Amino acid sequence: MTAEDMYRLGIAYSIGQDVDADLVAAHKWFNLAVIKGFADARTYRSEIAQQLSSAELANAQRAAREWLKSAN
Repeated sequence: MTAEDMYRLGIAYSIGQDVDADLVAAHKWFNLAVIKGFADARTYRSEIAQQLSSAELANAQRAAREWLKSAN
């Protein structure tokens, strides 16, 4: 999966495009896109982080770490 694919998933989850809107999932995908070098995702990740509770943000970050581990 490319960084752009991850970015597009972040967009889809952030606006509910073809999936249920889920800001935790959106943050996860934007975070992964940034990690993979897709700098445009950084702004969206920051905007979503401001809308999440501390627990939700921790869940999103944990999900990103778990995805990275499973992908390697």
